[in-house]
Amino acid sequence: MTDSISRRSFLKASSLALGSTTLPAMSPVASAAMAQTGASAPPDVTRQLASYVVSSKWNDIPDSARFEAVRSVFNWVGCCLGGARHVTTDRALAALGEFSGRAEATVLGRSERLDVMHAALLNGITSHVLDYDDTHLETIIHPAGPVASAILALGERQHTSGVDFMHAFILGVEVECRVGKAVYPSHYQRGFHITGTAGVFGGAAAAGKLLGLSEQQMVWALGIAATQSAGLKEMFGTMCKPFHPGSAGQNGLKAAFLASKDYTSSNGALEAAEGFMFTYSDEQDFSQITDNLGGTFEVAKNTYKPFACGIVTHPIIDGCIQLSNAHNLTSNQISSVSLRVHPLVIELTGKPAPQTGLEAKFSIYHASAAAIVRRSAGPNEFTDAVVQDSEVIALRDKVTARIDESVSEEEAFVSITLTDGTVLDTHIEHAIGSLERPMTREALEEKFADQARTTLPMAQINDVMTLCWNIEALDDVSEIAQASVPA
Repeated sequence: MTDSISRRSFLKASSLALGSTTLPAMSPVASAAMAQTGASAPPDVTRQLASYVVSSKWNDIPDSARFEAVRSVFNWVGCCLGGARHVTTDRALAALGEFSGRAEATVLGRSERLDVMHAALLNGITSHVLDYDDTHLETIIHPAGPVASAILALGERQHTSGVDFMHAFILGVEVECRVGKAVYPSHYQRGFHITGTAGVFGGAAAAGKLLGLSEQQMVWALGIAATQSAGLKEMFGTMCKPFHPGSAGQNGLKAAFLASKDYTSSNGALEAAEGFMFTYSDEQDFSQITDNLGGTFEVAKNTYKPFACGIVTHPIIDGCIQLSNAHNLTSNQISSVSLRVHPLVIELTGKPAPQTGLEAKFSIYHASAAAIVRRSAGPNEFTDAVVQDSEVIALRDKVTARIDESVSEEEAFVSITLTDGTVLDTHIEHAIGSLERPMTREALEEKFADQARTTLPMAQINDVMTLCWNIEALDDVSEIAQASVPA
């Protein structure tokens, strides 16, 4: 190597050459795992993803994806405002605020300004703490949290336009959901919270797009993201669950920053024998990442929660509210509530006696009782006070749930027996908020305002909503963040 060639240039050129021709050697353990699952030699999917993100143009994005992406960001901002004053947010700020660097980015719905890394973390937390955010139903990923939290913080720093923000957002969602589809459900069944584990890839890709990474730098960003992939389902019902999308956004942003300075990683972080796919999942489907990449868009499949709890409970809640409203039910009329559900419902939300609002979000027993008694299942039905309400507890104890493998994840059967022997039955095939029964613009606005009222006056809420709906026309996405700060 001559003196005219820098060490960084040499390393970069070497890595490029290796990345285009070879994959890391396979260990005996990994080789055995691949043989057991019947997986073939993996393709160069990390570079394919990186190349796609780097080369994508705004004009390549169809109207359907743009339309749903705006709805996704709108819903995400509303969820951030709803969670801005939650005790989880307060404690995170109390613990970490003193370590923040330059005040360059906003915690939505609060007066605090933090460095971009901590702002990404906090906005990811606030967006998910009520468990009211968006859901990609094929993977149960909550797409916006990790991606939007990363790039809004970065966007404030760079004064990013609305179009550039939305382009990066769509690409980030595409990456995290395709990675998620490639390992779901095995990865999820092993105990990983897929929003955190797949979300870090989305945060890295989106932030990398805004930073203008080269193809090789984007490969490294995805690799740095892979080695930070984390999130355990054991944390459901605690403050750690919303930490997962926050951490994914923060770590994805970190990955992009490091890669922008040529910080290296494996060139095959996804597909290598000891990379993400084979290490984190018993099953792998690489075609879910590569097939029709740039032709279809996962953001177009996004859905939004009408109920502030685990998505698998929504068909049951929908049925309970419908029956309660139709028959004007009171708790003292009810002898028993019987549910017939998919196995995943009990696995994720089988807490029989929750003690806190966060735990109640993962209790089908509480959700059913609260939905019948209060005829709603918004944030107010998942507070500590409602969890300890004697009427709700009494009805909760009358709820039984039976697993039926013939029932899909999207449906539920609800049967309410009254004290006079009358039996009321309903079958929910698809809950409100699903792709088959999507939330309207009006419903999203009502949900947004209901959450934001805890933080902002109505006139200010209307201003923020208008900015969100018109995000593509903004010269600087900082306008949304600034408009969310309480007066």
